[in-house]
Amino acid sequence: MQVLWKLDSAFVKEIITELPGPKPAYNTVSTIVRILEQKGFVGHETLGQSHKYYPLITKEAYTKSFMKGFVQRYFSGSYQQMVSFFTKEDNLSVKELEELVKQFKSRKK
Repeated sequence: MQVLWKLDSAFVKEIITELPGPKPAYNTVSTIVRILEQKGFVGHETLGQSHKYYPLITKEAYTKSFMKGFVQRYFSGSYQQMVSFFTKEDNLSVKELEELVKQFKSRKK
């Protein structure tokens, strides 16, 4: 999805070119793209015998949906528990937490 968001649309070979090494096999990437298409994240345009794929969902919409599911599955829907977890694991410093509070307050205004 990252590559499709970056390129707007691409053939499987173009997707592979954008991926870091070691490059996955063509069939592997093709299968993943088709699965994403079945799930409604990707669409395609038929050009001859090839398919050019494009995202059907924005990165922002996908991120929002993913995070809601993530918090629901792993933190019982509690963002407070999620933040608490990351502060306990030292993945979130006091300074970063203060910045998040500042951003939250500015959005509420």
